Amino acid sequence: MAGVIRVLLVDDDALVRAGLSLMLDGTADIAVVAEAGDGREAVAAADAHHPDVVLMDLQMPHVDGITATRRLRARPGAPEVIVLTTFDTDENIVHALRAGASGFLLKDTPPAQIADAVARVAAGNPMLSPGVMRRLMDRTVAQTGAYERARTALAALTPREHDVAVAIANGRSNAEIARALLMSVTTVKSHVSSILTKLDLDNRTQIALLAHDADLV
Repeated sequence: MAGVIRVLLVDDDALVRAGLSLMLDGTADIAVVAEAGDGREAVAAADAHHPDVVLMDLQMPHVDGITATRRLRARPGAPEVIVLTTFDTDENIVHALRAGASGFLLKDTPPAQIADAVARVAAGNPMLSPGVMRRLMDRTVAQTGAYERARTALAALTPREHDVAVAIANGRSNAEIARALLMSVTTVKSHVSSILTKLDLDNRTQIALLAHDADLV
């Protein structure tokens, strides 16, 4: 399994899980290691199988996808989470990303794009369509106090960390940031880790949200 991205499928529809499993298992370097029918089962499956990425439905019995995402992301060695849903409301997008999801896709997304999203998120790069990102930013920036809170939080960063945060919000990978800011990829990763720690965030997507809240992009 070395070099293979381990995936956990979480959906209350067995047919959806079967289709995703068939599609992903046919993709090089991706293996479905477990399935779960709701958010409660997802946490137990993650503990047992240690996936790298979880494809998470939102509306499920017992424990919903947003609650399960929050629980998974709070654990040591947490897997990355991509929400895969038919419900792309602004509220769902915001709550999923705030819970720690690194991606948000609709179930009618072409199979190749789902596989690409799994690979990107496993590599540490968030996966949001431009339309979803624009809607999200329009909402969060408009929220009362969001701008001031974001500006206050980002003031804790060094100038270099601030530049990296803005680059992340612009969708740049670590390699692209390194080239633009004339630093090594290792240094970029160090800055990203420092930003996450200082701002008490879980992932790059939340850094991007904060930068957009501060109207820096």
